[in-house]
Amino acid sequence: MGLTASVLAVDAGNSKTDVAVVAADGTVLATARGGGFRPPVVGVEAAVDKVAQAVGQAFAAAGVESVDHVSACLANADFPVEEEQLAAALHARAWGASTEVRNDTFAVLRAGVTEPRGVAVVCGAGINCVGMRPDGRTARFPALGRISGDWGGGWGLAEEALWHASRAEDGRGPATALAHTLPAHFGLPSMYALVEALHLEHVGTARRHELTPVLFSTAVAGDAVARGLVDRLADEVVTMATVALTRLDLLEEETPVLLGGGVLAARHPQLDDGVRDLLASRAPKAVPQVVTASPVLGAALLGLDRVGASGEVQERVRAYFED
Repeated sequence: MGLTASVLAVDAGNSKTDVAVVAADGTVLATARGGGFRPPVVGVEAAVDKVAQAVGQAFAAAGVESVDHVSACLANADFPVEEEQLAAALHARAWGASTEVRNDTFAVLRAGVTEPRGVAVVCGAGINCVGMRPDGRTARFPALGRISGDWGGGWGLAEEALWHASRAEDGRGPATALAHTLPAHFGLPSMYALVEALHLEHVGTARRHELTPVLFSTAVAGDAVARGLVDRLADEVVTMATVALTRLDLLEEETPVLLGGGVLAARHPQLDDGVRDLLASRAPKAVPQVVTASPVLGAALLGLDRVGASGEVQERVRAYFED
């Protein structure tokens, strides 16, 4: 039999999976990285197989066969029933004596706070917001796109930019430099040419995410339509954060509001300033900060919370990832 470690931390997103094996004293015994976690596309078992590859590497490097607790923060765990289903699938792999699954946004939140208290808004390909208190209360949104009331995220911003640019070119909407900057990114002369290329898949659908930075650079140059989209995103981020703070009765207390994901972590000045100004108006006691620590740190800390680890143990894990 190998040694038994305390926590297996898993942060599994659509594009990659990070795992860490943590000993009872907070020593990080091993880490590993695997492929993306996409159960809606490949099915639950095939998605867990991706996680298993990374876990196998980490267990081998750490010299362990199991842990006391598995703390997994997973993309696509949007409803409690999905968390339960995924927890059962992970627990069946016998990696730990107990298993807890949360949406991966909770990993970003916990990575940025010294105790499980605060709100996090993550804006990457999509947008999501969660909040938590030490007593176990949480606030969250389904975050399934337009059907669950969401607006924004890199993918949504790209679609909005395309919509405005197409209407500007054909006369249905106000003029915007996006009509030139978006097709130029792909070396194309017009929005008509870009729409045709996207439709015929001469430009792959996945490449639409490349247009979000173009939107921001167009906004920096002063384009009114582009700037309007950036302002709307700032409003959406603050709206989600304020609702989560209100649900958790934290609006009147000094509370961390963590900002994560590629779009927010890029610190675009207009977006960053807009979020901070709106928070100061709507939630004056909120303390905004951008999270740059690896989300697997958050998964590890949530696991250590669960097993009752001391603050000293948690700080040892944080020091490993932040150094």
